[in-house]
Amino acid sequence: MKKYLAATALALCFATSAQAAGELNIYAWAESISPDLIAKFSKENDVKVNVDSFTSNEDLLTKLQAGSSGYDIATPSQHFLRVMIDQGIIENFGANKLKAYENIEEKWRNQWWDEKQEYSIPLAYGTAGFVVNTDQYKGPTDSFKYFFEPAEELKGKIALLSYPDEVIGAAQLYLGVPFCSEDQAEMKKVLDLLMAQKPFVAVYSSDNIASRLASGEVSVHFWWDGDSLRARKTGSPVKLAMTKEGLVGWMDSYVIPKGAPNQENAVKFIEFMSTQENATEQMNFYSHSSPMKVIQDKVVNTRETAPELYPDVPITFSRTCSAAAQDLVTRVWTQLLQ
Repeated sequence: MKKYLAATALALCFATSAQAAGELNIYAWAESISPDLIAKFSKENDVKVNVDSFTSNEDLLTKLQAGSSGYDIATPSQHFLRVMIDQGIIENFGANKLKAYENIEEKWRNQWWDEKQEYSIPLAYGTAGFVVNTDQYKGPTDSFKYFFEPAEELKGKIALLSYPDEVIGAAQLYLGVPFCSEDQAEMKKVLDLLMAQKPFVAVYSSDNIASRLASGEVSVHFWWDGDSLRARKTGSPVKLAMTKEGLVGWMDSYVIPKGAPNQENAVKFIEFMSTQENATEQMNFYSHSSPMKVIQDKVVNTRETAPELYPDVPITFSRTCSAAAQDLVTRVWTQLLQ
């Protein structure tokens, strides 16, 4: 995802006594892990749990590349997870030997980002697209055309994320440009599209999205499925567009950074979060889809109540790109924000 709501770090610390058996330091997407489950794990295992947050995969990657982060668990999205494996900055903790592996839905096991499922256990998955304030915008939403080539009424009323990842992916879906393109001409089309949209954009920001949409500061915002669902359920007049070109997919997973000081507690936590009962509770808290086997009768967000989580359009997952392709993405984004 990824991508998340709060800019400030979330810090949660729970311990049952001053003589806690150890600590666990988690670095996760902001507000992504159930505080109730963290408290439950802490109490059951006599472990003090500290949670810090990040708001982009890029920030997480930079932190782990620096080494000696002190974190025991991190939650990268799939394409960054692949980079972390290739760079040797996360542990092979034998994930495929854990009970947690058996609890992964079959279709989500051994994906390209971790073919042997040795380095990760999935946490959540979802999509990214554009969300509209239905009180302010009543036009069509069935194509990215209405986002990237907006009507005059939306001038100054559109907002994008602060980083390129899923935004450029959505532009590529709209233009028919393949993800990870190394073709400069194709990426020039992406830049031209975003530059033409720029006069309509009020802000490029990944923070305070819910309030920006609810207040009417903007009418349209690039966002994520579960976040728009939560906003809608709390009374915000928002709707996730089901664009015919498809949506950009992501999956976040638990990994253990290289040299993590509390690896045993990290594995315990991953096992704990991956049981059917706890995975169900986590799904209900996070409002994103779970790749784990869950207790269907206890799932709050069903197809009927949460259409955001059950898109009827294609989903294309972000890929791990070559250095040449990533350089083109960076150049497009840098030129856009100048």
